[in-house]
Amino acid sequence: MRKYPRNSPQAAARIIALTIIADGDVDKAELAVLDELAVHQQLGLGREALHDVIDAFCEDLLSSKQLAWADSCPVDEYTLSELMGEIDAPDLRRKVLSLCVKLAEADGHIAQGESIVLVAAVEHWGLHRQMLRVSEVGSSL
Repeated sequence: MRKYPRNSPQAAARIIALTIIADGDVDKAELAVLDELAVHQQLGLGREALHDVIDAFCEDLLSSKQLAWADSCPVDEYTLSELMGEIDAPDLRRKVLSLCVKLAEADGHIAQGESIVLVAAVEHWGLHRQMLRVSEVGSSL
């Protein structure tokens, strides 16, 4: 698995990529939300650079034999922890979690794999309160 500098746009983009592929299906709705939210700009990347990180992440998973197209997270707990550990800036953590939630909800269903990624982010980053705020905002709409 490639290493990216801590808190880099690429490290954040890789967690976005994991959320997108976590359910074993790259849905058109997720790709539409990726563009709608201009995730690449929010992370400080060009659109093509974001897609390059997503492609590279899939290549890394395939070469490590971790990628299993199922409804569960395509990485093991150690790798998941390593990926989450590359982000330690509080504002970036909140931004990435918010984007991941929106992407996971894009198709109207949060799959088991997506849930594993979201829960890992909340637990590794200590963002339990952030999730409550996201829930409160969602329920008031």
